Amino acid sequence: MLGWEKFAAILSGSFLIASGIDFFLVPFRVLDGGIIGISLILNYLFGFRIGLTVILCSVPIFVIAWRSYRDYFYNSLHGMLISSLMIDLVEPFQYHFHYFIELPPLTSSIIGGLLIGTGIGIMLRFRTSTGGTDLLAHFLSRLFSVNVGAIIFMIDGMIISAGGLLLSADTFFLSILSILAGGVATGFCTMGMNTAK
Repeated sequence: MLGWEKFAAILSGSFLIASGIDFFLVPFRVLDGGIIGISLILNYLFGFRIGLTVILCSVPIFVIAWRSYRDYFYNSLHGMLISSLMIDLVEPFQYHFHYFIELPPLTSSIIGGLLIGTGIGIMLRFRTSTGGTDLLAHFLSRLFSVNVGAIIFMIDGMIISAGGLLLSADTFFLSILSILAGGVATGFCTMGMNTAK
């Protein structure tokens, strides 16, 4: 059962993630890591709805979670569903946002990454997340005895590289900046979590 504080964290985190994606990344075809990155590639190439694609791409991962990582399933399902819905709900306001605010691609990519990283960090502080490739990394880590962080880095690297090949070199460069900014923001938001336990 969701407490009010956790629900507020999911809502606010999801809104930040959606704003970062729809207002700052999508206009310049910038990618994020994980399932969101895959969904962005499919959106840029075929026009698929980002939030719906996140849900569909997450199904196999959540099947694994249900069978092997039940805690992860319960802690991430709400975050994934609400953030995905929020991404598609915020998307129609993209035009209005850019009517009033124009930013260069570099600045937009960094701000987008910071917003997404902050949204993820807020959710992580309340033991929830958007799900995604983190679980896949945990599964592969146990299977091959490789560091989880290294696997996440490799997965994100493959997604960004694929986006760079399929889209453009600018996409690759701006996406790296966005992911670095997001990592810094997430790290800042989750600082002291382990010691607070």
